[in-house]
Amino acid sequence: MSRSARLIALLLVTLTLGLTPGLALARAGSGSSMGSRGSFTYSAPNSTPTAPYSGAPMQRSMTPRASTGYGGYGNTGYGNRSPFMSGLMGGLLGAGIGGLLFGHGMFGGIGGMASFLGFLLQIFLLVMVVRLLLRWLFSARPVLAGATRFAPPGMDAGAAPAGGGGHAPPSLTLGATDFQSFERSLHAVQAAWSAHDLNALGRLATPEMLGYFADQLADQASRGVRNSVSDIRLDRGDLSQAWSEHGRDYATVAMRFSMIDVTRDATGQVVDGSPNERVSVAEFWTFLRVPGGSWILSAIQQAR
Repeated sequence: MSRSARLIALLLVTLTLGLTPGLALARAGSGSSMGSRGSFTYSAPNSTPTAPYSGAPMQRSMTPRASTGYGGYGNTGYGNRSPFMSGLMGGLLGAGIGGLLFGHGMFGGIGGMASFLGFLLQIFLLVMVVRLLLRWLFSARPVLAGATRFAPPGMDAGAAPAGGGGHAPPSLTLGATDFQSFERSLHAVQAAWSAHDLNALGRLATPEMLGYFADQLADQASRGVRNSVSDIRLDRGDLSQAWSEHGRDYATVAMRFSMIDVTRDATGQVVDGSPNERVSVAEFWTFLRVPGGSWILSAIQQAR
């Protein structure tokens, strides 16, 4: 195998490892991003020490995308594509087309770009290493002990959500009881999910979120499997955004938690996950309430 062919093979393997998702966790929400955050539904949540890379875009929402609201991201094509990956794949495609035009075959134009591809591969590996180091550094920070694992609200708790265009909605200041409610909701939602208790989920989440949960549980039933989540531990949590609009209060919090996440078939055999190994995830959960009411879950977004 020629040097250029080996380089291309290595590049493809690296890209495959970088893009292939890991364990398909089936916790509440099934690892997807869904729900509504009012005017900020299609805006990226503010990054936090718990989730330094902000959140993934909404995949499912009943909020019309045409409404940009306060966030300024509604019609900007905010998506999950990486500019680096898009440029790299565009370069590979361009090289292949160039090879066809000059009579060298689809991959003939790539052979002369071995050094350039090697340079791109080094950049890609460097970016991956830096991202892993940053995630490790942030996750290694100690968490303050107390009634909740949420960092105590500070100057950012009442800050207006970031975004361009229009007037910012009124900011909202949260207290310790609010964060305790969010932590209880994390445990209650996962417990109701594991029990397939739609009545309990209906008391904990908006009708929109209940519909998504019901659809995911129906998918499990159709495939003859059942997911259960147990021993949930909130490792860290902090506030991303808190605001009021249209007579409702909203709060988006970043939470990093670990759990036992197992999916079994009808015979009880494990088909995904492990009953002996904990997994850790980071997500943005958005809650809403009417003034004087209780917080209920209105959206889940995966942290990048």
